[in-house]
Amino acid sequence: FFSLNWKAGGSASSNGNGSITSSVSANTSAGFSIVSYTGTGSDATVGHGLGVAPDVVIVKCRSHSANWGVWHTALGATYIMQLDVTNVAWNNSGVFNDTAPTSSVFSVAGDSGMSGESSKTYIAYCFSGVAGYSKFGSYLGNANANGPFIYTGFKPAFMIAKNTATTNYWRMWNNKSAPVNPVATGQYPNDPAVEDAPVNWTVDWLSNGFKVRNDDSEMNGSGNIIIYMAFAEAPFKTF
Repeated sequence: FFSLNWKAGGSASSNGNGSITSSVSANTSAGFSIVSYTGTGSDATVGHGLGVAPDVVIVKCRSHSANWGVWHTALGATYIMQLDVTNVAWNNSGVFNDTAPTSSVFSVAGDSGMSGESSKTYIAYCFSGVAGYSKFGSYLGNANANGPFIYTGFKPAFMIAKNTATTNYWRMWNNKSAPVNPVATGQYPNDPAVEDAPVNWTVDWLSNGFKVRNDDSEMNGSGNIIIYMAFAEAPFKTF
């Protein structure tokens, strides 16, 4: 077993920045907040408490069955993904209302069971990049075993990535399961499979980023946009 934990801001406080009043626990230094709210059935905004625009918002309905909705800064305002399935990114206004988050709120669609339907309760996890600690971005695959180098400004300890153009798994790596390069061992957030180490997910974790070490389409498809979330092994700041 291994555990992933992010420290938010302690007890939640009421946040009235959006058209929906939310309950927010925010750690602005670490760029992370946990937001709970109830949908109204109308397009709306929800306060996130970070003070800067999030780079990633992950939302899940707590009261009814629904997919996990993911907005990532590299996708732009109108595209979404789903954390629990292998879908490609697609143009969908029915989760985040075709609107990028601002420094105070993110947007939800009133007709979306994933984000804003009337009387349904939701939880959202909001992340903003912090220099030396976290980085949320994308890279372009080149289909070469000598794959792209992605600068993060730190050596990663945890990463999650997904090819936005193919129906492959999301992939997670951590430095406990894979303490030395090449890093391949990891897990799938959208699948109950056991931990494994497929060669088509091999990367090297370097002092200032990571290097893709395979030519497989899942991680390095030619011209494909792969999004990622990365967190530092030894953050350059303390919280």
